[in-house]
Amino acid sequence: MKGWRGLAVGATALSVALAGCGTSSDSGSGEGGDKTLTVWLMDGSAAPALTDALHQEFESAHPGVKVKYEVQKWGGIQEKLTTALTGKTPPDVIELGNTQTAKFASEDTLEDLSGDVSSLAGDQWLAGLEDSLTWDGKQYGMPFYAANRTVVYRTDLFQAAGITAAPTSRDEWVAAVEKLKAANASDPEFQSLYLPGQSWYVLLSFIWDEGGDVAKKDGDKWAGALDSAEAKAGLEFYKKLVDASGTKAPKDTDEATPQQMEVFGTGKVGMMIGLPWELAGAVKADPTLEGKLGAFPIPSKTAGKTAPVFLGGSNLAIPAGSANPDLAKDYLKLLSSKKYQDLLAEGGSVPGTSTDTTKLETTPVGKALAAAAPNGKVTPTTPTWAGVEAGQNPLKDMLTAYLTGAKSLDQATADANAALTKTLAG
Repeated sequence: MKGWRGLAVGATALSVALAGCGTSSDSGSGEGGDKTLTVWLMDGSAAPALTDALHQEFESAHPGVKVKYEVQKWGGIQEKLTTALTGKTPPDVIELGNTQTAKFASEDTLEDLSGDVSSLAGDQWLAGLEDSLTWDGKQYGMPFYAANRTVVYRTDLFQAAGITAAPTSRDEWVAAVEKLKAANASDPEFQSLYLPGQSWYVLLSFIWDEGGDVAKKDGDKWAGALDSAEAKAGLEFYKKLVDASGTKAPKDTDEATPQQMEVFGTGKVGMMIGLPWELAGAVKADPTLEGKLGAFPIPSKTAGKTAPVFLGGSNLAIPAGSANPDLAKDYLKLLSSKKYQDLLAEGGSVPGTSTDTTKLETTPVGKALAAAAPNGKVTPTTPTWAGVEAGQNPLKDMLTAYLTGAKSLDQATADANAALTKTLAG
């Protein structure tokens, strides 16, 4: 959930002034009666201009229905949702982080929407987010929006180092790292790439690009797969980047300690691998970076392709105890329409139910997001995954042990795999 909470902040940081939308009555039909539709969305997920237009249009299409819109905070939301979903009067529409969905679906507290997928633009859903909504062969919600990590870089430093184009393969990426390092050799504080030792979301891209995974499902159980040859190859490339870049980032913390966007904002870093809001944060730390930043998708080992990326994202669901499930489905149908998905894209998010990313591709980071998102993936869809992120994350421990030399590659992956398998077993 940590990565997701960062995404929620990012939606706020990147929100732009959305154009006002006219209302219409062609998105729904029928008299709703004097009813209230309670909607919980998370802080920063959608700009007020979007939700104001959405609710006005929905109410116009459903005479007698009033939308009660409540913005929730991410802090403590897991407990609040647990209480609400098991109570007698839950909300009618809720937003969930994509790593939360399996937990609530497995507890039978979400409405099965398998029969409604086609009416909710199911043919355009982001594949990665669709996976996060699938439990026991059924669909328990609709994708809302997502973001993924891209490589943010200093265009002026690239130019000065003679790098004329953004890398489109791992080999080109490593070459760019080395050129930056050589061009700035006189500055002992310079880092070609800032890469913390425990950026495990980044590691996922390298493991997936090698054809591996963190865990595999066997029947109805999950077991770790970190000791596979593919996973080991992903770790080896991670170490190759760390060694080539001269990064001074701690090997025993992740990108939040210290905040990598603040380090990037010191002007001594050529690249970082981060979320869109981190680019905005770097500019806030150093306003002179405005106009000097570019972005490209994390490259694959196969030239011309992008590596798979973790999709930090958000889903929308209908509680099983909703008093207005049909109205809630109409609400989701309207929100899944191109009109509102375009508004999400204009705000800097990857739309969850639209393959049209034209509105997103107006900035360098937007183009990079759009290019990588179709190849996005999520962590294992199991309620026990929450224990991996909330506890002593085996992937973080593995990275630190390997990068510092405390353990060999084989020992680090074997130990992490055993810990992961134990956690996934519940």
